[in-house]
Amino acid sequence: MDVEQGAVEEQALLEVKAMDHAADALAPADDQPPAAEPRKIIRRKGNTLDKWEVEIVKAMINRGGDFTNDQDILAYFTRPTRSINHRLIGQIRSEDKHKAVKVPSGDVLDDFLATWPDIDPETGLSVRGDELLIKAREAMIAAVHNFNSAGLTFRSELFIVTAVIAWTYLLHAWFKREGIDYRYAGETTKEGADRYWELGHCLKQGKCPAKGAVAKNLQFLLEIRHEIEHRSTNRIDDAIGAKLQACCINFNHLLKAEFGPQFGLEKRLPIALQFVSFGADQRSILKKASNLPPHLATCIETFEKELKDEDFNDPAYRLKVAFVPISAKRPGAADTAIEFVNAGSETAEEVGKVIFKEIDRTRFLTAEVVKKAQDAGFPKFTTHKHSQLWKKLDAKGKGNKGYGSEGDYKNSWVWFEKWVERVLAHCEEEGNTYR
Repeated sequence: MDVEQGAVEEQALLEVKAMDHAADALAPADDQPPAAEPRKIIRRKGNTLDKWEVEIVKAMINRGGDFTNDQDILAYFTRPTRSINHRLIGQIRSEDKHKAVKVPSGDVLDDFLATWPDIDPETGLSVRGDELLIKAREAMIAAVHNFNSAGLTFRSELFIVTAVIAWTYLLHAWFKREGIDYRYAGETTKEGADRYWELGHCLKQGKCPAKGAVAKNLQFLLEIRHEIEHRSTNRIDDAIGAKLQACCINFNHLLKAEFGPQFGLEKRLPIALQFVSFGADQRSILKKASNLPPHLATCIETFEKELKDEDFNDPAYRLKVAFVPISAKRPGAADTAIEFVNAGSETAEEVGKVIFKEIDRTRFLTAEVVKKAQDAGFPKFTTHKHSQLWKKLDAKGKGNKGYGSEGDYKNSWVWFEKWVERVLAHCEEEGNTYR
């Protein structure tokens, strides 16, 4: 705890005690309910002026004129992310606080006034005072823009590097606000500047707000970054996309929870549009991710072996989204691009682990399924063989796994593409039996 904060809390405690004594003196008879205890205001350690701001305050006091009122001076340093005790300006004026700080020379005050209020127009953040928070938001916006940009090949790599910077700035902003020194003690760069904690070290701090699966997600991305720093990679977007999406959601959630909902990124980063739909071949690629480099596959496997089940399945570690086209009778009711399904609901149970679900699936009669198998090079696969197969697999039972449905097309059982794929797989498994 710094000296200034200690004095503030001591003063607050004295005020609370004084109020308690006053309440005791005015208390009614013993049979009356006791008065409610006064609410104690707890101020964060980081809610104080930086050294450069104290210099500006002293310059204002030294100049006088429009700066004779302490409250008017305080107005220059109050912002949404920080509240300053109203007595601080008076304590600086009387030299009870920050006596060692010198009045700046030259045009420092004039330069400050010429650019004030120097704020980010979108959020109202102070460009200098809230620099860490502004950089954090801009870095994450850049990370998402890079990933969504058309024509880029190494999107995941670019996202991870930039997102790590974004998270580092966000945690530094949080540590600063909480009055936590996030520098390596006694360590400097070659140029003599302070060395600040990197993201991995921030996550190891007990008070770090990124905990549990959120921290595991970031540790995973750090492991991937270490792998891609010194080796060339093939495209890994499909293999780790769920982790990248979780990283974005976690960042926005922490940003809003700790600094305010007005700083969220939803307005800056709306839903992405694309020129492709998802066919069977693309679903297969997404499932297999067969082009994942061996060293990255090993890295992912090694990292996830150490995870607890609750962390692995936590959406904060990896976010899995089911895209469900909506069928609606009312015009416009099906226009929502993404529907969020609550866990445990009937819809969630229906979707299960299916990632892409078509509402208007192609339907096949039994004769059409048999013909597809024969056209694929299995002329001996007959209607009788088909009947034996679906009975063996209970493909028309309650647990038919989405192979078909009854009565919704030509008043007979129809099969979906999933069943056609299963039939073709069966024919392949049987070798020359149907050739």
